[in-house]
Amino acid sequence: MKQYKYSVMAISKLKPYKNNSRTHTAEQIDQVARSIMEFGFTNPVLVDEKGGIIAGHCRVLAAKELNYSEVPTIELKGLSEAQRKAYIIADNQLALNAGWDYESLIFEIDSLIELGVDIELTGFTQEDLDSFKFDGDFGPGTEDEQGQLDELDPKYVDCPHCGKEFDLRQHG
Repeated sequence: MKQYKYSVMAISKLKPYKNNSRTHTAEQIDQVARSIMEFGFTNPVLVDEKGGIIAGHCRVLAAKELNYSEVPTIELKGLSEAQRKAYIIADNQLALNAGWDYESLIFEIDSLIELGVDIELTGFTQEDLDSFKFDGDFGPGTEDEQGQLDELDPKYVDCPHCGKEFDLRQHG
């Protein structure tokens, strides 16, 4: 089992990973900053023994935006270079591999709206939520809607050699 050390570190001592492949828009950084203001800094930044950021680049950027001078950290001790590099990617990707139970999500979001919560604190926009509520009809179509597939219109073509007209459905 790996060793962990919990502490608070000065942001100035943290070193972003220069090859971090995850990007963060100004909008996302602002969303995370708003989340930190509303809920607190609930997810510590993961660092290596030298203060290198393993996970939490966006949280650090949001903390800077909020003029924080320090952030909570968990130091992951004993990771090999390969483990550290792999975890930097895995931490971002594994969460993306999850799905949503949209019925439950809509129920929860609607209850938050009733409680007066700004739903954008969840990271969803109103446009996102509206798209989840699409209630399309994906049942089988009726014969009136689709036509009778066994009664297709004939498809006539002319033979380029003899000029005779043929119904491809019968001679296909």
